[in-house]
Order: sequence, then structure tokens, then C-alpha cells
Amino acid sequence: MDTTFEVHVAAVRQECTDVRSFELALADADAGALPSFEPGAHIDVYAGDAGIRQYSLCDAPGASRRYRIAVKREDAGRGGSRWMHGLREGDVVRIGSPRNNFRLAASAPHHVLLAGGIGLTPLLSMAEYLGLRGETFTLGCFARSAAHLAFADRLRTAPWADRVRLHLDTTVEAQRAIESLLRLPLPGTQLYACGPAGFMDAVTRAASDWPAESIHTEHFTPRAAVSSPPAPQAFEVELARSGLRLSVPAERSLLSILVDAGVSVPTSCEQGLCGTCVTRFLSGDPEHGDSCLGAAERRTHVALCCARSRSALLVLDL
Repeated sequence: MDTTFEVHVAAVRQECTDVRSFELALADADAGALPSFEPGAHIDVYAGDAGIRQYSLCDAPGASRRYRIAVKREDAGRGGSRWMHGLREGDVVRIGSPRNNFRLAASAPHHVLLAGGIGLTPLLSMAEYLGLRGETFTLGCFARSAAHLAFADRLRTAPWADRVRLHLDTTVEAQRAIESLLRLPLPGTQLYACGPAGFMDAVTRAASDWPAESIHTEHFTPRAAVSSPPAPQAFEVELARSGLRLSVPAERSLLSILVDAGVSVPTSCEQGLCGTCVTRFLSGDPEHGDSCLGAAERRTHVALCCARSRSALLVLDL
């Protein structure tokens, strides 16, 4: 089971019209530092009746007594953001250790960071890290208006403020700006994008000529299927370490079959977003349904909560 920590809300700040940031500090002052993390990492927050929610860390990476996250209020959401926006300074919450499915590529000559709305949070941590290391990057920030731009003061006063490109405009103008930022990349340039579905679709269109291995994305909501998926097929799953073989009928999920069989599987969002249940597979032809794995990762791993198999047998490293 993942390690969890009891923290208190040390500070709450209204970052823009609908986004608040929360500074979280260890409740026990003698407990030392919180675990270090890499840029792009997120933590689980145990959000009361709303369940477990994932929020990106948006400060410079490193060991610290405090983490900072930011949450956009979504009144039509599943309740996590409403619960978070009800927190006040001094409230105590439980969080998980940092995890990262959105890592910076090593030794890239240039990084292009594209943020749509609240998608800025993991990219802000990346920008802080790259700025401290003196690496070259461009941070494109897209928001509907100045009132909807989170961390405006930080973007304006950061030592790397000259790397920031702000776009506060309409959808058509934003598409043109994205196309301009992604035109003719230098060899080895890496692209990172995070934001709402429409923004991510625009980035995908503009980056259609980029090498797949140079594109890194993080989604806050599951990606919609671009076409009707095939009807689910029954298959068998084998756990390589124990030899256990189980049948997965068409109407059941792989995860539910594993859980019913008593297999311990760490889970959190159960939507293919957080990466908690990502597991290595050893053979078979998985059908991926997640929004957290990249093309290279999908050659070796599956997110158990939303994966199936095109082959009759899928062998997992469990």
C-alpha cells in the first residue's frame, strides 16, 4: 500500500476566478520533510466523500516540508474540486506520495510546454525546474481571459518570464497560436501538453508531423474515443508469477476479475488517468483504454482499470 501523510492546509490563495492554490505542510512538525518529487508529479488527495483525487504539484521539485497544488472548481464535476474549495487554513487532510506519469525527457535541446487553463499546474513545476538548470524552453499559457489565468503574478515575475507566451483569446486565435509555437521544431525538441479536451485536440492536430516519441501529454479527463470502439471480447489473463489464469468475460472489466480473485491491485481514479494501476505485461496484444500511458509505454505496460485484450491470452507481470 502507498505511503500516506497527514498534512494541514498552511495557506489558501485565490489564483484566478475559479482556481485556488493550497499549500500543504506536514501536520507533525517533527516528522521531517515530505518526499522529494520530479517535475510533472502529482499526489493523491483523500477528498472525503468525493473519494481520492489527483492534483499536480506546481512548485520547483525537491524535498520540502510543503507541497503546493492548485484546483479549478468544477461545479458539474464529481465533487472533488468542490470539497477542495471548501478547505480552510488549518484543516487537516491525508495525501499520498508523489507519482509521475508525465516526466521531462532527459538531454533535450529544447522543451515546449503548452498549458490550457488549469493544465498549467504540472508545467509550472517543469518550468521552475528547467529555469533553475538553465535549460532552454518555451511555456505557452492559454486561458479564456486574464481573469481565468492562474498564477499570473508568478508567470510575470519568474526569472524565466521571458520564456512565457501568454494567449488570452478565442478558440480560433488559440489554434493559430498553437500552430505557430509548434511549427518546424528543432531536432530533438520535446513537447509537453496538458489541458482540457478541446485544447489537447488542438495540440494533437498542430503536432501531427512531430515524432510520436517527442510528444508527452497529461489529461485531466479521459480521452473520448475518436470512433466507436469494437464490441468487447472475452479473453484470458495469466499472472506470470503465480501461474493463476482467469477468464475475463465480455461484460466484465479486467480489474473487477482480478479483484474478485483476491489479487491485490493498487487503484485510485479507475478512469485511466492517474497511473496507479499501471502494470507490465509480458505477452499478448492489449487493448488500451487509458489516458496516462505514452506510445512507448504502451508497448510494455497496461492500465488495469481500463485495459482489455485483442489476443486470446494476456500475460501480466503479477
